[in-house]
Amino acid sequence: MAAVAAATLVRRELPTAVRRRRLLISIADHSLLIAAAVIFLAPFAFITFTALMTHDQALSSRIWPHPFRWSNFVDVFRQAPVWRWYLNTLWYSGLATLGVVISSVPVAYALARLRWRGRDAAFMVVLIALMLPPQVSVVPLYVMWSKLHLVGTLWPVIIPNWLGDAFSIFLLRQFFLTIPEEYLDAARVDGCGELRILVSVVLRLAKPAIAAVALFSALYTFNDYFLPLLYVGDNPHHWVVSIGLSEFRSLHQVQWNTTMAATLLVMAPVIVIFFLAQKAFVEGVTLTGVKG
Repeated sequence: MAAVAAATLVRRELPTAVRRRRLLISIADHSLLIAAAVIFLAPFAFITFTALMTHDQALSSRIWPHPFRWSNFVDVFRQAPVWRWYLNTLWYSGLATLGVVISSVPVAYALARLRWRGRDAAFMVVLIALMLPPQVSVVPLYVMWSKLHLVGTLWPVIIPNWLGDAFSIFLLRQFFLTIPEEYLDAARVDGCGELRILVSVVLRLAKPAIAAVALFSALYTFNDYFLPLLYVGDNPHHWVVSIGLSEFRSLHQVQWNTTMAATLLVMAPVIVIFFLAQKAFVEGVTLTGVKG
């Protein structure tokens, strides 16, 4: 009887020990996540607080602004043509993103679902282009655009996106491989051509992947600094926000409050876009890596 009572007591106490251990593990995991979040959010909080300080407070050791100076954001628009930078960036990012989607989808579909001679070799070319940094082709491309008299405008950074993007092609191809072949065969039996299948079937199933590609392109072009600086650096009328922020920082070296306010204004659209589209972003990135 004593042995049976001891075994029953162990069985009763075991779930309690397991629950306690799980609770401790959960507390440890959440503590690490909170610490990591604080580390990542600390620079953003510093930028925000500094943007709301006066000039004297920004140069002092104070962390919390008192009083809050919201007029710093108005001063940024007064001291620099921020709206022009935004319009140029919107023009560049919008056309480039549209071009990447329109030009990459047919190529990815051809590499994923059509059988033709040289398909594997063409895919290898895409992978090689994916691994090459853009600086490799800067000199010949700059010479070509200068001969076309397009240097000083945003067209040299917009037009290449209408000729396909290696990363977007690879990402879309990986997603197209996950679409069941039976759907495409059923459309072929109904008499649909490949273009009709792409538009009517594949594009409807590939909305998460296309949204992820569009978001990647929009974020990349919004933050792009090197190529716009190379082609329009001497023409302030065509500056984008990345170039404008750099020049603003150079002109207002010790005015940290207005500099941080300008930085926050540049960061705000990217943060808003990401939070609005994070579901499509995460879903698209997850689904595109299912099948190789």
